[in-house]
Amino acid sequence: MMKRLDENIIYHDDQNDLIKTRQDSDNDDATTSTSSALSVHDVSFNNCPDQSSNLNASEITPINPNSSNELVVLPEISFNIRVQSPGLDSFDLSVISSELVQEIHQVLMDKQETCHRTCFSLQLDGVILDNFSELKNIDGLKEGSVLKVVEEQYTVREVRIHVRHINELIHACDLNDLYNGTNNYSLCLVNDINNSETSVSPNNVVNRRNGAETNGNDSIVPEYRIPNQKEILLTPLFTTNNKINRLNCLKTLSYSEWNPPNGSRKLHGDLVYLKVTTYEDKSLHITACTKGFYVSQTTDEKFVPKPVQPKAIHHSLVDLLNNISPIFKKKFRVIQRKRCTKHPFERIQIPFQIHPWLSPRFEHIIDHFRAEDRIKPNINKLDHEDHMPGQVRDWNEELQITKELPKKNLPERLIRERAMFKVHTDFISAAVRGSQAVIDGNVMAINPGEESK
Repeated sequence: MMKRLDENIIYHDDQNDLIKTRQDSDNDDATTSTSSALSVHDVSFNNCPDQSSNLNASEITPINPNSSNELVVLPEISFNIRVQSPGLDSFDLSVISSELVQEIHQVLMDKQETCHRTCFSLQLDGVILDNFSELKNIDGLKEGSVLKVVEEQYTVREVRIHVRHINELIHACDLNDLYNGTNNYSLCLVNDINNSETSVSPNNVVNRRNGAETNGNDSIVPEYRIPNQKEILLTPLFTTNNKINRLNCLKTLSYSEWNPPNGSRKLHGDLVYLKVTTYEDKSLHITACTKGFYVSQTTDEKFVPKPVQPKAIHHSLVDLLNNISPIFKKKFRVIQRKRCTKHPFERIQIPFQIHPWLSPRFEHIIDHFRAEDRIKPNINKLDHEDHMPGQVRDWNEELQITKELPKKNLPERLIRERAMFKVHTDFISAAVRGSQAVIDGNVMAINPGEESK
């Protein structure tokens, strides 16, 4: 017989022992006093702040001034703001007071209408907002405030981020990265489970005996689910999305062989050269400068940096491709509409990589970014923070520092758990990259004279 004493301990009458079913993340915190309790203040979560609202109020306040153990966690305030983006009508966006400005950046980069913009800043009444500031700490931000999306000048890093982001949007409906477990994308079956409908086909319909008519209410059992099958196929285990035709809007998108710009062209603002082949069989050389992108007169044999159309500079690469390729404009919209129909878990990158056990056969296609990432991983990857020259991350110290972060209240515990998760995933990623470098022979052995094992 088993009796539950509380949510943490189960008592067995047979063995007279105590078994802990849930432990804290740290064993050294087991001695923490449990006498102090947290109570949540009964405040409506739907109240929106007005001009007199104080978004800078502390999240943790004592209920009783004479008692230091009783704490109250004020709820996060939800309110609506308006966003003005270049070339679009302003739209409403629901946010909460504890969000960072950076999170609004990510929302705009995922939204269908603004997903092709990466190099921009958010301004409130002409003041640029810090990406790492919480909304509650911004003076003047209230219900109905207008945030303006302002296009910023590009740098080499911003161009690389923009081009890679556009390439990911172009291949947003491809399943190669999901099955191959690359770029932090993994399979998500939420959409398939929610929208699953058994397809009627001669291969998976069970033939009724004696010619009985099939009732519309009868369920159709796939053939591979019938017992005593001689051959059990693994194909039904794959997601149904692998039957969807591949959506392509460009033949190739890559960095040009004319890279990098020489000194004189750098003084003129040239940052990166791109090469694009459209489905109209046009091979174009695009120059990325500090103001945006334009088509140059350069060919594969001759370098001519002059633009084809003077003063025809687009801040977004997608806007430029829409003007030069009608097929790209049509298919890119289709891809983005289909991307936005997916569950949000299918569209975002996860912090840890998951590799499936089974994968269907895919046609091997040209992907210049995949090739560069494999040949020169430390150069073309954008995670330069893990490869700072002259700096080596001390994982023991980082793990210990995050472990010792305070956790007296809910906000501190959230910050602590996020920091521990970030360091842990960074360590796993570094260990995987190090193992791959050793296998590829890019790491010199300490004792090269001895026989390898």
